[in-house]
Amino acid sequence: MARERSTRGLMVQRGFRDAGAAAAIVDAWGEKAMAPVIDAVARCADPDDALTIIDRLLHEHDGLLEHLTGQEGLLGRLAAVVGAGTGFHQHLIRVPEAIESLSEEPRRRSADEWRRVLVEAIGAPEAAEKGSLEAADPQRSDDLRRAYHTGLMQIAARDLTHPEPTEILEEITAEIADLADATVHAALCLARGSVKEWEACRLGVVALGKCGAQELNYASDVDVLYVAEPAEGVDPDQAMAVGTKVAGALATICSAHTGAGTIWPLDAGLRPEGKAGPLVRTVTSHETYYLRWAKNWEFQAMLKARPMAGDLDLAGEFCDMIAPMVWKAASKENFVSESQAMRRRVIDNIPAKHAGREIKLGAGGLRDVEFTVQLLQLVHGRADERLRSRATLTSLENLISHGYVNRADGAEFADAYRWERLLEHRVQLTHLRRTHLLPEPGRDLDRIARGLRMEPKQVTEVWRSCSRRVLSLHKRIYYSPLLEAVARIPSAEVRLTTEAARERLAALGYDDPRSALGHIEALTRGVSRQAEIQRQLLPAMLGWFAEGANPDHALLAFRQVSEALGTSPWYLRGLRDEGAMAERLARMLTAGRYLVDLIQRAPQSVQILSKPENLRPLSLVQLRSEMRAAAALHDEVSAKISAVRALRRRELLRIGAGDLLGYIDLEQVGAGLTDVASAVLDVALEIVMGDDPIQMAVIALGRWGGGEMSYASDADALIVLGDDAPSDRAAKVIEAVRRELRKSVPGVPPLTLDLDLRPEGRDGPLVRTLGSYRAYYARWGETWEQQALLRAAHGAGDEELSERFLEQIRPLRWPADLTDSAVQQIRRLKARMESERLPRGIDRKRHLKLGPGGLADVEWTVQLIQLRHAHAIEGLRTTRTLPALAAALEAGLVEADDAEALEAAWRLASRVRDRVMMVRGKDADVLPQGHRDLAAVSMLLTGETGASHLIDHYHRRAFQARRVVELLFWEDEE
Repeated sequence: MARERSTRGLMVQRGFRDAGAAAAIVDAWGEKAMAPVIDAVARCADPDDALTIIDRLLHEHDGLLEHLTGQEGLLGRLAAVVGAGTGFHQHLIRVPEAIESLSEEPRRRSADEWRRVLVEAIGAPEAAEKGSLEAADPQRSDDLRRAYHTGLMQIAARDLTHPEPTEILEEITAEIADLADATVHAALCLARGSVKEWEACRLGVVALGKCGAQELNYASDVDVLYVAEPAEGVDPDQAMAVGTKVAGALATICSAHTGAGTIWPLDAGLRPEGKAGPLVRTVTSHETYYLRWAKNWEFQAMLKARPMAGDLDLAGEFCDMIAPMVWKAASKENFVSESQAMRRRVIDNIPAKHAGREIKLGAGGLRDVEFTVQLLQLVHGRADERLRSRATLTSLENLISHGYVNRADGAEFADAYRWERLLEHRVQLTHLRRTHLLPEPGRDLDRIARGLRMEPKQVTEVWRSCSRRVLSLHKRIYYSPLLEAVARIPSAEVRLTTEAARERLAALGYDDPRSALGHIEALTRGVSRQAEIQRQLLPAMLGWFAEGANPDHALLAFRQVSEALGTSPWYLRGLRDEGAMAERLARMLTAGRYLVDLIQRAPQSVQILSKPENLRPLSLVQLRSEMRAAAALHDEVSAKISAVRALRRRELLRIGAGDLLGYIDLEQVGAGLTDVASAVLDVALEIVMGDDPIQMAVIALGRWGGGEMSYASDADALIVLGDDAPSDRAAKVIEAVRRELRKSVPGVPPLTLDLDLRPEGRDGPLVRTLGSYRAYYARWGETWEQQALLRAAHGAGDEELSERFLEQIRPLRWPADLTDSAVQQIRRLKARMESERLPRGIDRKRHLKLGPGGLADVEWTVQLIQLRHAHAIEGLRTTRTLPALAAALEAGLVEADDAEALEAAWRLASRVRDRVMMVRGKDADVLPQGHRDLAAVSMLLTGETGASHLIDHYHRRAFQARRVVELLFWEDEE
């Protein structure tokens, strides 16, 4: 009794669930066997199961215990395979002599060795040669099944006893595939023995899928395809009938369930026409099908085709025939999008209860890695033969080595894939079944966890962590626009000779193909990783550049940016890996001077293109905070303001990119540019005033005050001082701010603080106190100043002082009674502006601001309505044009059709003006005369280069607006 309690306590310590039952078993064996048995069994995944099966074997076979304990390592290997799950239990009970196969230290056996083992098992040693065409006794099929399971058990023993199983994963999967090849080879000998006329047909077996890639699972269908040809002098129809019989017999031998167990199904479902198509075809028949009817996914399935068994020359002939088609498949229409859609359908069809545990097909599972690698291979492997490998991890390594996948991402992908494959293997070994579901908490999960030296929760967390990493990388790489863009380029044009490249560039619309080719050669010269990545990027980039109005200029800019950032590891990696970053950069470089100049001034700023959320304007609070922090890093005033200007440059690029790429609308552009101007002036004032601040407010006017700034806008303003503020010093501060912000920086538009709308205009003082403004407007204020103040808003400086000023001018800008004389003054001023301020030689219809139906027409019309009615209608008390127009419509002051015409014209003129600035970097108020610039503006607005269409569209909108302006603004004018 004491000994039994002692053994039971030991079993509890060693992790047995039913320590009492385990102690009873071991005690019955005797004390001599106790220590080695407990040590061996306690190390396996399920000690209780392992001990029970070993005990059963010992009861049925005399002397087995001494044999197990007498050979070093045998007991441990046996415990490992029976403790991993129930998969090998019945095999060992049926074939106890299989235990002897575990006597030797596990080693990697070659394909030739496995073939010899299996053909000897069926009594056909003469068939041991690779590709031998021999028949064997079909009655020996159970011998094959037993030999197969013994071989699989030997592989499992090596896997389960290795201290780091992820390190030998590739060897294990390759050896399982070699065992599968040998099994099909032997089974084919048996199948020939069951079909007397088998020699009438040459039959080759082609491995596909994981077997073709030599990365097979423990429990998996084996995907194959059969190729047949008549033997010499045999009728083709008779030969195909014989080949079908042999292939059918082969499939039956591999999938049949007998007392010796089963092997696995041979799945020929990937053949032409699937299960509805003939089981065997000739090479010519296959070729005809793939040339005429095969769908895109069928070529992806052939990526891993490999001669496996039977007539290897014939199987090789098929592989040689299909390979060129496989490597051209990515050029087929919709290839990438169809592949992506197919992957999404698989995920959508996973039952909800399995979605979080599906290791193979689930989101972030094995298939996401495999599909990502395969798609990269198929797209880029058309021109780069270095990528043409079958196995997933080998292919991934090639993609990493040659610059198609960034090293860190690739290593993360490979690590996650190895762990997911390992989990899949342990799940399958549990019951030797074709499953890919991670078990729910319970005995099966406990078994897997113990075998991996983990807790069950850790196993689940490893799976979740791996799937999250895989899903993130898969989404970024697999759905990359760059991948689809490269796939659209014909295979023959991905890598061209020099002359062919010139022709290709000319066809794309490059004006100077020779210079363009020089830029390409400079970017791709050498064997560096940067050159490798540029060779991948350029086919797509050249196509995107060609979609713009000036691809030559875009390519030159790309070269300049690339040379400036070539040593920055994030740059090319980001273009290749970060989703749509490459396409975004290409579209920006085709937009014209404005954005290109901003990028070239600070190339590192292209980092903002990596994510859409980076392309939305920062808030005013964020802008001021960043600018203050940047200024604080410097000591001198000029250096501080230079740091602020640098951030302004970055924000202009952010807004311009977001605008061009469609992430923000016209209102957001205006508000964003307004906030940038406010932040710059706010912080610049603080810097210049230093530690002795002045009570000063900058009142924004014009488009700044309206929150509607364009890329070409100045900052119109008034400067207001507190009544006790020192005017002389305040004027010096303002002059210093204006001087610093006007400094010329190549490629960066200055921010001009325009004070011409101040009382007395250019002749008046730059700054006035609040009381001085009150006195001036009370005695001398003119109607045009009332109109200018309609758009007055806080711009920078002292907000409380701004509020006092704005409250003070309420009666002036929203008068209770606008006299007829005042209306006439406004109209006369508008007429004089149209005649005097229009530049000489300019067709007034092309002037976006002052021309008929242009911005000034709409804005002055709305402002006249505001001056007349804002005192009574609160909605009109806004500095913004379109909200004021909407309020006028709601109040019945404007008809719906008229309001629509004014809004449409204002929006179009504003957008055209912004696009002209993007294209030319100057002269934004006039529609360009030159065809190239006009075509570029049209391209940015509509995606088409139809310059005449743009002019017609603008003139039509402007004409409609002008008719409304004549009705509402000039209504009583004689």
